[in-house]
Amino acid sequence: MEVILLERVAHVGQMGDVVKVKPGFARNFLLPQKKALRATEANKKFFEGKRKELEATNLQRKQEADAVAEQMKGFSVTLIRQASESLHLYGSVSARDIAEAVIAAGTKIERRQIELPKPIKTLGKHIVEVHLHPEVVVNIGVLVARSTEEAEFLSGGGTLVAETERRAQELAAAAQAAEQQAAALLEPTAPPAEAAEATPAEGEPAAAEKADKKK
Repeated sequence: MEVILLERVAHVGQMGDVVKVKPGFARNFLLPQKKALRATEANKKFFEGKRKELEATNLQRKQEADAVAEQMKGFSVTLIRQASESLHLYGSVSARDIAEAVIAAGTKIERRQIELPKPIKTLGKHIVEVHLHPEVVVNIGVLVARSTEEAEFLSGGGTLVAETERRAQELAAAAQAAEQQAAALLEPTAPPAEAAEATPAEGEPAAAEKADKKK
């Protein structure tokens, strides 16, 4: 199906482009969200008559999105979820969950602006794209933790370790310490410094013999 784009669409084209897309993509996404029109002769004439108005509106929206993006630098939200010792969630975090958390934090966005290829299913800090405008994208942090204390640990740069991995690290550290201790016990001990000084060098008479010769 051929459509006229009313705004920039990633991987498709720029405003005013006449492009061929799959019918399902057009019917389910582009047309209902008013991102495009069917490329009929009547719609082409309509677009050309509205081009300047559409471009001005797009520029204004982009400037507004740029201002919001500036405010959202370093922005992050926290979601408390239950999880197993392997750090896997009992469930998942969806784009809707993230959008609701962002709105609750005081920034108005829509669920469709959250770019989340697949739901989040593990604890930790995740980076998610927010499309404020077709030409303005900002990254936000999404902290998924089991408690507020764990979330603070993550926000401070901490990294969660699965219980099985932590135990493996502890066993490896204990084994290394045991090896070092065993190696230390097997190392030969050097003679005391005083004893070494008191032993005459080979071929040299002892101090008592030197005293007898002087007499």
